[in-house]
Amino acid sequence: MNTPDAAAEARRVRSAFASGLTKPYAWRVEQLRGLRRMLIDNQDVLERALHSDLGKHPTEAQVSEIGIVVGEVDYTLRHLRGWLRPRRVSIPLVLAPASARTVFEPLGTVLILGPWNYPVQLMLAPLVGALAAGNAVVLKPSELAPATSAALAALLPVYLDERALAVVEGGADAATALLSERFDHIFFTGSTRVGRIVAKAAAEHLTPVTLELGGKSPAFIDDSVDLATAARRLAWGKLLNAGQTCVAPDYVLATRATADALVPLLREALAEFYGDDPARSPDYGRMVTTDHTARMRDLLAGENAAIGGEVSVDDRYVAPTVVNGIDRDAPLMREEIFGPVLPIVHVSDAADAVSFITAREKPLSLYVFSDDDAVRRLFTRDTSSGGLGFNVPAAHLGVPGLPFGGVGASGMGAYHGERSFTTFSHAKAVLSKSLGPDTMALLYPPFTAAKNAIARRIIARTGRQAGDA
Repeated sequence: MNTPDAAAEARRVRSAFASGLTKPYAWRVEQLRGLRRMLIDNQDVLERALHSDLGKHPTEAQVSEIGIVVGEVDYTLRHLRGWLRPRRVSIPLVLAPASARTVFEPLGTVLILGPWNYPVQLMLAPLVGALAAGNAVVLKPSELAPATSAALAALLPVYLDERALAVVEGGADAATALLSERFDHIFFTGSTRVGRIVAKAAAEHLTPVTLELGGKSPAFIDDSVDLATAARRLAWGKLLNAGQTCVAPDYVLATRATADALVPLLREALAEFYGDDPARSPDYGRMVTTDHTARMRDLLAGENAAIGGEVSVDDRYVAPTVVNGIDRDAPLMREEIFGPVLPIVHVSDAADAVSFITAREKPLSLYVFSDDDAVRRLFTRDTSSGGLGFNVPAAHLGVPGLPFGGVGASGMGAYHGERSFTTFSHAKAVLSKSLGPDTMALLYPPFTAAKNAIARRIIARTGRQAGDA
C-alpha cells in the first residue's frame, strides 16, 4: 500500500467507528473469535512466514508467537463480559442520596505499530485488547519482516470486519503518513529511538501512547541455586529468536567464582539445545538482516569470547556467544545487544549488582537466580524494572494476568489480559442524583456559620469511616 493510501485507510476506519459499528458486545466477541480462527486455520502459513523472516522453527513459532495470542484471546473471551460491567463506587455524604459508577467505553480509532522480532505476537496481542474494548484499528506491521507482514495483510481482512480494520504495509514513509493522522491511542513496540519519534508525533494531536520499548535487561545469579538448571534457563531465555527478544537477559551479573562455574554449564546447555554446530541446527534462528548481523560483529570486535564468537554476515548467523569478565564500559555494555551474545560482568556481591543496575536506565525486565530470601527481598525493594522474574527469564510474558510493560526508558503503559482492555478503554465517571427534594443546600451560597459547622461534622465523620475501613 503506498503512502497516500495509509492516511485514507486511517480516515476510512475512523468513519466506521463513528457509525457505532464496533461498540456492541456481540461485535467484539465475533472479532475475537475470528482472530482465533485465523490463527488456528493458518498455522502453517504463519510458521512459514516466520521461518522466512527470522529462521524460526515451527515449534518456537507456536510457543512464542501463535500460542501466546491464542491464549490472550481465550482469556479475554472468558472475562470480557465481567470487564464491561459498570463498577459502582461509594458516594460522599454531602452528595447522598445518589449513585456513582465507572463505565468503560472504547477510545475510538487506535494505531498499532508492530515490530519485526515477534511480528505475529507483538502485533496481534495488542489487537486483542483493542478489539475487546470496541475500537476500530489500523495495524502497521514491520517492513523488516516482509513475509509475516504480507501474511497478516492477506489474512486479517478475511477473518475480521474490514470495515473497522486496516492493515497498512510499507516502510518509514507509510508509518510517517499514519503518524500525521489523528488517532485516539497509539500503541508502539520497538526501539527507544523510534519510540521518541512516535511520542513526538502523538504529542501533536495530544494522543495518548503505550510504548513497549526495551533496554538492557540484567540477570543476577549466585551460588545458592542449581547452576546447571540456571544455565539451561539462561540459555533458553537469551537465545529465543536468536537473542532478538526485548525481554531476553541482556547481560549477567555474578561473582567471578560463580561466573567461572557457570560458563562450562552454559556450554553444555548450548550443546544440548543446538548440537556441536548451531549453524546447522534447524532449531537456531537467524538475525533479521545482514545489517543487524554486522552490528553484532562490530560489538564483538576485540572481545575474547569464552563460548562462540563466530559471525557470518552473509548468512545472517551469529553463534551463541558468551563473554566472561567483560569490562563494564565495553561497547557490548553501552546499548541493548538484541542478539545471541551474553556478556558476564563480575560483581563482588548482590549489593554491588544492585548498585550496578540502579546506576543505569530502568530495564524492561530483571531476572534474579537466587534461592536466598534476603537477596530476593533486596532486588524487589531496591530495583525498578518493568517486570521481575526469579529463577526464570522471559516467562512472565506468557501470564495473561500479569501486566506487561516498561518503566522509565524501557517504556510506558502496559498490556495483557485485563490491562489490555483498560489500555484501550476510557473509564468514564457517571454520577446520578435525583431532582427530588434537594439535599445539596449545604453546597449553595450564602455560606453561614451553621453550614460551616455542619461541613466540619461531615468531614470528621467521613474521616472516622475511612479510618475504620
